Amino acid sequence: MTEENGGLVEGIKETVKTVVYALLIAGVFRTVFFQPFWIPSGSMKETLLIGDFLFVNKMAYGYSYASCPSIRIPQLGVDVGADDFCGAFKGADKRLFGGEPERGDIVVFRHPVTGRDFIKRLIGMPGDRVQMQDGKLFLNDAEVPSQPAGTFTETYEPQGRFGNRPGCMNGTVGLGGLCDKARSIETLPNGVTYSTLHIGDRRLDDTGVFTVPAGEYFFMGDNRDNSTDSRELQVNGGVGFVPLEDIVGRADSVMFSAAGRSMLAFWSWRSDRFFKGLE
Repeated sequence: MTEENGGLVEGIKETVKTVVYALLIAGVFRTVFFQPFWIPSGSMKETLLIGDFLFVNKMAYGYSYASCPSIRIPQLGVDVGADDFCGAFKGADKRLFGGEPERGDIVVFRHPVTGRDFIKRLIGMPGDRVQMQDGKLFLNDAEVPSQPAGTFTETYEPQGRFGNRPGCMNGTVGLGGLCDKARSIETLPNGVTYSTLHIGDRRLDDTGVFTVPAGEYFFMGDNRDNSTDSRELQVNGGVGFVPLEDIVGRADSVMFSAAGRSMLAFWSWRSDRFFKGLE
């Protein structure tokens, strides 16, 4: 082997080592500290918009099998879940360095059946009684205060990489029209306040009483009429109650936001949402 070829081989080795080390560091960072999450649906409007990009704080509640990363690349047929990496730890009663979630937190968790990552607001703690009556939230038989706060308006158009179109309180408005939702400010018993959106009378505006089991939690989307959450049991295609071990972490702030189908579409960037704290 000539000196030139030997130098080339060494250069390739160093490049490969650098890439491997970078992937290992990224893997550790994602597993232990933060997980990137891109908002794919409108279930948490107006708190979170389709196209918001954030990092989930895994340190907030400690670690379980769900803290291991999930890798899904549909175009390549890759679908590896956290239980594929760390399934041996599934079913444990405790979290490593555990901290209990607080009511009102915005939480990323794994769907107890499908394993898909969801992001919702924590409404019901273990032992709570949760019910919806005429679109109003009741906790432990007391109505949660909610004050009308005007209208949330957005353009009726395909949103995000999946091209979802929003539901509108004002009916069919046509592409480019103004799509309205009734907006309210809800205040939980611990003082956490946030906006909720409503389109109109929907099936999940009235439910039975859900009694949250020990070690499990009840989640709802802020966009109440467009959210798959704990109001529907898992047997009906909903989320149902979520065990503590299925919780991934807490969302604290939006890092980046793009309204288009790709983050590279710079003309669709929402600069007013960069580094925006969440409530």
